[in-house]
Amino acid sequence: MDAGVVIRQQVAVVIVVLAAAVLMAATTAEGFISGKTWRDVRRVNREGGPFVGLVVPNAYEMDPVLKSPSFSPSHTVPYLDVQGRRFRFGTIGGQNVVMVMTGLAMLNAGLTTQLLLSLFKVKGIVHWGIAGNANEDLQIGDVTIAEQWAHLSLWNWQRHGDGPETELALEAAGDYTRELGALNFSDFHTVVGAVGGGQQGNTLNSIWYQPEEIFPVSGGGGGAPEQRQHAFWVPASARYLAIAGEKLEGMALPTCVNGTTTCLPRAPRVVRVSRGCSANVFVDNAAYRRFVRSRFGCSPVEMESAAVALVARQLGVPFLTIRSLSDLAGGGSDLGNEAAAFLGIAAQNAVDVMLKFVPLLAGDHHHADD
Repeated sequence: MDAGVVIRQQVAVVIVVLAAAVLMAATTAEGFISGKTWRDVRRVNREGGPFVGLVVPNAYEMDPVLKSPSFSPSHTVPYLDVQGRRFRFGTIGGQNVVMVMTGLAMLNAGLTTQLLLSLFKVKGIVHWGIAGNANEDLQIGDVTIAEQWAHLSLWNWQRHGDGPETELALEAAGDYTRELGALNFSDFHTVVGAVGGGQQGNTLNSIWYQPEEIFPVSGGGGGAPEQRQHAFWVPASARYLAIAGEKLEGMALPTCVNGTTTCLPRAPRVVRVSRGCSANVFVDNAAYRRFVRSRFGCSPVEMESAAVALVARQLGVPFLTIRSLSDLAGGGSDLGNEAAAFLGIAAQNAVDVMLKFVPLLAGDHHHADD
């Protein structure tokens, strides 16, 4: 065989091997994230960070942002797809943002927020969406900004026969507490037919509300790990609350559903409220609505914000939640089938407030919570 042919064949083999090596290097995974994705992450952090992280539960709450002229997608890296989530990059009013949709409920919201903060340089989080209303002083369409959030679906379910004075299982070990109170099912239903013709307590007994276990990062991430703390009420950023109170009060919001004659009794308002409550429960029950309002002082009730708040609390990142009321939880208002009728206006109101708030953070360079 001609020597030149042999050399060309050898060169071709080398090229193939090198190409395969380059391909493998480009796709080699570090954990479940590829090397290429890590390079893209480093690039967007270098070119665009620090970002305001925008966290939204559902597509119908995100789509109005994508269609808004206020949101300008990045021309270099418009998005990155990581582990089933799409992180969208752009600007709102001069502020660089990274936006991600979580999906429904606490697990999705917590996982997605943790992934956002683990991957990207984020100086703060703004979370928005719709919510049920537990505060009858407010109206559908009002946009609430809660000072603190709690997760209400972590329980210690007490056995039948035990009372409020009975120590809970594992309470002595510090795992559970009776300090936050309980819902006793017998307060809402009793069983007739007890011995002597009286009434006996409901065998479901009581559920005692519990704080979350958290493991906050300290000392710039260099503190001792596995230092357990408990958190029930998680405060929003005092700095973000002050900005919102100064700049958003009196903001004009639409009274009627777009393109229809379905209108609210008055123009919606941006309202700062004391407490919001989240759970892995869609609350459409008036009795439970009244209970959580009287026991915990909740105004918005929904399924994600407390998870976002808890992750932000653990990592020391400031956050604010903007939730527009779509219905009186459990019904009872004079507006009929509230959630179906007013979903659109509630979602748009939350988006409008978020779009006005985010540019106010363009000059804010704090990277830790207050």
